[in-house]
Order: sequence, then C-alpha cells, then structure tokens
Amino acid sequence: MFNEVKKSIQWGEETLTLETGKVARQADGSVIATLGETSVMANVTFAKEPKPGQDFFPLTVHYQEKYYAAGKVPGGFFKREARPSEKETLTARLIDRPCRPLFVPGFKNEVLVMCTVLSHDLVNEPDIVAMIAASAALTISGVPFMGPIAGARVGYANGEYVLNPEVDDMQKLRDNPEQRLDLVVAGTKDAVMMVESEAYELSEAEMLGAVKFGHEQMQPVIDLIVDLAEAAAKEPFDFQPPDYSALYAKVKAAGETQMRAAFAIRDKQERTEAISAARAAIKEALNEEEQADPNLGSAFKKLESSILRGDIISGGARIDGRDRTTVRPIVSEVGLLPRTHGSALFTRGETQALVVTTLGTGEDEQIIDALHGNSRSNFLLHYNFPPYSVGEAGRVGPPGRREIGHGKLAWRALQAVLPAATDFPYTIRLVSEITESNGSSSMATVCGASLAMMDAAVPLKAPVAGVAMGLILEDDGQYAVLTDILGDEDHLGDMDFKVAGTEDGITSLQMDIKVAGITPQIMEQALAQAKDGRMHILGEMSKALSEGRSEFSAHAPRIETMQIPTDKIREVIGSGGKVIREIVEVSGAKVDINDDGVIKIASANGEAIQKAYDMIHSIVAEPEEGKIYTGKVVKLVDFGAFVNFFGKRDGLVHVSQIANKRLNHPSDLLKEGQEVKVKLLGFDDRGKVRLGMKMVDQETGEEIAPERNKEDAE
Repeated sequence: MFNEVKKSIQWGEETLTLETGKVARQADGSVIATLGETSVMANVTFAKEPKPGQDFFPLTVHYQEKYYAAGKVPGGFFKREARPSEKETLTARLIDRPCRPLFVPGFKNEVLVMCTVLSHDLVNEPDIVAMIAASAALTISGVPFMGPIAGARVGYANGEYVLNPEVDDMQKLRDNPEQRLDLVVAGTKDAVMMVESEAYELSEAEMLGAVKFGHEQMQPVIDLIVDLAEAAAKEPFDFQPPDYSALYAKVKAAGETQMRAAFAIRDKQERTEAISAARAAIKEALNEEEQADPNLGSAFKKLESSILRGDIISGGARIDGRDRTTVRPIVSEVGLLPRTHGSALFTRGETQALVVTTLGTGEDEQIIDALHGNSRSNFLLHYNFPPYSVGEAGRVGPPGRREIGHGKLAWRALQAVLPAATDFPYTIRLVSEITESNGSSSMATVCGASLAMMDAAVPLKAPVAGVAMGLILEDDGQYAVLTDILGDEDHLGDMDFKVAGTEDGITSLQMDIKVAGITPQIMEQALAQAKDGRMHILGEMSKALSEGRSEFSAHAPRIETMQIPTDKIREVIGSGGKVIREIVEVSGAKVDINDDGVIKIASANGEAIQKAYDMIHSIVAEPEEGKIYTGKVVKLVDFGAFVNFFGKRDGLVHVSQIANKRLNHPSDLLKEGQEVKVKLLGFDDRGKVRLGMKMVDQETGEEIAPERNKEDAE
C-alpha cells in the first residue's frame, strides 16, 4: 500500500532520519524529518499554472507547533492552537528566506510549504528539523527548486563551536556565561544563503568562524536529502523560464534615458515619483499586448537594476551621492517625550525611528506558553512600520511577519548588554515607531532603542549600534560591498547583511542572500566594513548621550527587592491572598513575589515602598534576643502583661519583669493599649517569648545599666 523510503545518518550526537511515501501522499512532496525524538512533517504543494497576470512569486511558508507534540494541552479558553505565535512566525521566516532565492527565476506559480511539529523531545529544537524537512519536501516535489539546502544551529561555549546545542542551553542563553552564541546558518552545498544570530560580543573572526563551521556541518544533511531524492523524487515540473528579452529591449530603448535621470535624483520621494513617471512613459510607448505582458514588471526591475548596479560596479557614486563605505548623516536626540520613562529619536539619512522605553514591574512580564514549557520575559521590543513612513496610504492592521521579524532582530541585538534581572528588577518594554524609512529601519531601531534605554537610566553594559550592508555581485565575479544601504539598494541588490554590536563585539548578525550564496572573502569584507560603520555610528550616538542617566524619570516606578525564606512565602501571601492585598492597599505599592522568595516592591513613591517593606519585614523577620522593641500592651493578667512587640507577635512580660519593685498586679503600672519599651529576654522551653521592661528606660528606649537597676530596686 505504501511506497515508503527512509534514509538516516548520524548527525552530531543524534540520528537524523528522513522518510516519505507513507503520510500525506496527495501533497506534491511530503517528508517527515526526525532528529532524536523531535519530528517535523513538511508538505509542499504548488499550482500547475500561474494566476493570470501574476507578476511576483507567491511562496507561502507556514510553521506550526502542535501542543500534542510535547504532551501538552493548549492554554486559553478554546484549548486549541490559534493564531501563530511569535516563535512560529519567526521560524516560518527562517525557512522562507534561504529557500525563496533558489526557485528558478520567472517561476510564478503559487507554492505552499507547511511544516508541522509532530513530536518534540525538549532537547532538539524543531526549527532546524523543520528547515531540513521543508528542503527535502521541495527537492522531491518536482517544483523548479535549485536546492537542496540544509540548516544548522551553532553555539559557542568555552572557546569552541557546538553543533545543535540542546534547547535548555539556548533558552538560558542570557543566564549562561559560558554559552555566547545562538546562530542559525542555512545554505546549499557550495554557499551560505542565510544567517540569523544572537551573540554576546563576539569578534568578527569568531562570527565568521561560526558561519563556516555551520556550513561545513550541514554538508552530510545535504547529501542525505540528495540520497532521498534519488530514490523518491517526482519528475521535474515542466517549466521553462519565460524569455522576455525582446520586451526588455523595447523597455530599455523606450525609457533608459529617463530612468537613468530618475535614479540621479537624491531625494527619495522625488526619485520615487520620477521612477514612477518613467515607468508610465515607457508603458505608454508599448503596444497593448506588451503592456499586458506579465513579464513587464520583471523587465522594469531589470532595467532599474542594471542602472543602479552598473553605476556602482563601474566605480561611480551611489544614487544618493555616497561612496561605498560612507554612512548617511546621523542626528540623535533623547528625552523628547516628557511623560515617558525614556525616549530617543534616531535619524540616519531618510530613515528615522522614534523609540520609547517603559519600565514596568514583575506583573508586566510576558508569559510565554511554548512546547518546551512556560517562561517569562522581562525584555520586550515591539517594532511598528506604518504606511506613512514610506509616504503611502496603505491599510493598517495587526503586526505582520515583517514587523515581528524586524522587532526580534533588534531584540537580539540588545539582549547581550542588558543588566541582570537581579541587579535591575524591572520589566523593560521598548516600542519603535518607524516614522521614516529608506533602508535599514531595524538597525535604526537598535540605535534608537539603545539611546532610549540609556535615557531611562537602564544600566546597559555598553551602547549598541547597527548597520546594514549590501552587495552588488555580477556574473563576471566583480562585486561591491556597500555600507548603510538605501531601500533601492536593498531591493535591487544581492544581499541584506545586518550587523549590530558594541565597541567590543557583535551582538547580532542577520544575512539574506538573493543569489546562490557568497564567498567567505565577501563575507569577511562585509564584516570589516560593518565594524567601521558601527564604530562611526556609536560615535555619532554619543553626541546625544555618552552614558546612561543616573536618575529615573519622575514618572517611572522605583523597585526594591528583598529576599525572604521560601517557608515564609505563605505567610506573606496569606489565606486567599488576604495579607498581600492588605500590604498593597495600606502601602500603595505594587508587591510581586516569586516561588524563590524574591519580592519586588514597586512604586513611584519612596515612602510607599518603605511602608510595604516594613510590613513584609515584620511578617517574615524573626525577633532577636537581647534587642529592644517598642510594643503595645494587649492584655493584662494576674501574672503579667502580654505585649504585641514584633508585627503580629506577642510576648509575656512577667509581673516580676515589669518594674524594679514589687507589684500587686500589672495594672498598678500598665493599662491595655499603652505603648511600652521591652527587651526580648529569650524563649522558654515551649517557644514562648519572654520579655522584660524593668531594664529599659521607658522614656528613651535605652537599656538601663545593671548597677542602676540594682540601685532602683533598693
């Protein structure tokens, strides 16, 4: 019934298995990849005809994590998987980016790739397994895909690269001083196609070494996919790239001069309008059949690309007049918004980010429900890209894949310099509003976010800056690496290579390639130019703020932490939360307590924090023998007085310890409600508290010397 094919290799410390022919047989390509006990199914389907008038390649990649894969029931009211999580969106992008450039140019049939996590052993991260499964499914599907690709995760611990570190190692990256890198690299047999990383100030040489290591380690996986394809691949889809050379020749003849003049305009808005006018003029010069040709858009792009690329390769200036290594003019400002906790406006050329920092308490941490378990995050970065930032009147909706991806890239760039949660017990939320965009708004977000946190008095280890590098790579081997690329250079170039870091090293690197990979030589040059650009940008940022502020905004909460024994947590919370609610109501401060006994007390009012601290301290602290306390008489009995002296704790002052004279009854000197000074004498065999008054001066609270006690008694 089944024509099952299964191939396996030993990869690192686990067995990697690819199997097809048993499940999802109606898909064009279906592969289940298993590493250890983590399994991901990838299914590929594609339309056999393009939609009429289709002028772009409609590739869609979905990645789904099913909770049953880890033996969990989804949270929430409906108890089923709903909208994609941030992790699922980012992983879908991770798979899409190295695969998209490898489809045959001109192929515009709809392609759907769906990756579903079927089993998760909580050791092997499913994103790499999903990428391998997707590549294998594409390779055997018959779709015109110039793969296969493979992927690998690379760690860097104790000076050595690690292949596919375990999930726990990566989840605790911020708390693990030995693990300094989480890098994902994808590529073909001959070249690297994509890099995504989170690092802790690694040098350029260390990062380049990690990329090379990952590319070397993925080679057996590529061979495994080829082996599977030889046994199970379908016949290649009959597709011939369209020949639009005649159309391109007419487009070029009709408008090259006007298009070249448009690209000579340095202002983005004026240039965009001039390019649109040139396109309209060219279209007007064509006949109706040529105007309706679905390859007209490709012909326009080829003309624009040849103009931009040719000028740069020939040694001319870029479209805004810069040379290959110059960064656009930078203006940095901080403290723009009076009521926020920290704010910065970072402008680089025609790209601008308004970034705002908000400091919150433990209640504001994000709870993340994932396959490997629930976790909490106290560092949030949200990136918004409204249509007005590029002069458009588009639809505004919830964050898309691009916004989530750019926000996560900036998050990765900044996490390495954050203070430890034990030293800075705040939840940090950053919001980047892109108010203008002409290339590399994610790196502007990194720069603005660094300044905004410094403005909010977040004690960063060092400022962080980011820069986007580009590449023009010609068929004859000539190339040019560009620093701080414009939007047009990104759109018409061959590489988007973003590097962020401090003066001491790289904290994040993201690379996307539109051609069949780049050489280590090109990558090394790009990293060197990026370092020079980063140092320049850090210098420009320091003109606004060279180090973090020492004082919080008047509107930011203050947080004090205290540690209590875990066996006292129940007493602080009280039955049904009664005690902690009373502390919050009486003090006016927010109080948050975790399972380790760490209490965070937050308020913009220092007196409220102190009041809450004192109330908690009175509950959890133990009275010290020999210390003098101020208490209140709560009950008089024949043999003495009960005094409330420490929180809710009472002790007995025996009648013989009230005064240095004989009393008939404690009421001779005391009355209920009276404030008295008492000394803790100790505890009896049953743990009852013994107090004394006669050795304490009731006026000053000072202990009376023994000689004086004796004199008073006489």
